[in-house]
Amino acid sequence: MNKHSFKEWLIAVRPWSFPASAMPVIVTLGYLFWSGADVNWVNGIWALLNIIVFHAAGNAWSDYFDYRTGVDAADTFGVHTLTEGQFTPREIYRLAVGLLIAALAGGLGLLWRSGWPLLYIGLLGALFTVAYPSLKYRAWGDAVIFVTYAILPTLGTSYVAAGYWEWNVLWIALPVGLITVAILHANNTRDIQTDRRAHIRTLAMLLGGRTSILLYCFEILFPFLWVPVCALTGLFPWWSVLILPALLPAIGNVRMAQRFEMESAAGIARLDEQTAKLQMLFSLLFALSFLLAACVS
Repeated sequence: MNKHSFKEWLIAVRPWSFPASAMPVIVTLGYLFWSGADVNWVNGIWALLNIIVFHAAGNAWSDYFDYRTGVDAADTFGVHTLTEGQFTPREIYRLAVGLLIAALAGGLGLLWRSGWPLLYIGLLGALFTVAYPSLKYRAWGDAVIFVTYAILPTLGTSYVAAGYWEWNVLWIALPVGLITVAILHANNTRDIQTDRRAHIRTLAMLLGGRTSILLYCFEILFPFLWVPVCALTGLFPWWSVLILPALLPAIGNVRMAQRFEMESAAGIARLDEQTAKLQMLFSLLFALSFLLAACVS
């Protein structure tokens, strides 16, 4: 096995994508604090770190199968840890399995600290992580990502941090989850041609380029309507409109997405990465709004 630096191993798990898994947990903790729950911060931080490890495992697992099935090749976009020979498939496979074992061990620790009902969240998360490549190749990737990185982390965090299922966190899961799904959708829209060559199906392929871009724009813009409406109905505090400054980079992403018709894949080569940055800004402002609302009430 070749020797690799820590930086190379870090790049191999695509850390720029981690906001997709971390932000639902952070926003949920902010919401619980605002709602008056007795937050167990140790469990909350534990859950945050654990889902990031799960995400890293999922990234490596997906990259391994994308390479083996020909989805990722020398001329595709994204991280080229395998296609350029930086790592061997065996190394990435072992990395994925090792991280998955670490995440499962961390999950067992949370299970011991919080209770058996968490087992359902953990089992579903592990199942979707392992099955994700197969489901992605059959156009179910968007749905799986929404469940795995929106519904499960918000509900799971509510249970481990508050000690009960707080179903109202699903109001949070929708806007945060839509932007998360937009990260994948941007990636799949960019890769329509190369994915077709690999004989797989994604939602972007089924919709076609123009409709896929429209769906992407909806996914990143609708949250800016959803949050103020929820504030108006009392589901969120008025402070939640603090997310509105993130509308500026969202509009920038819309403009980048519109390049797809003129410049094809090259025009949106970094749209997935830019969407992950949008996710982080939106969610941090969203979480901060709950903390401010709790502090001034």
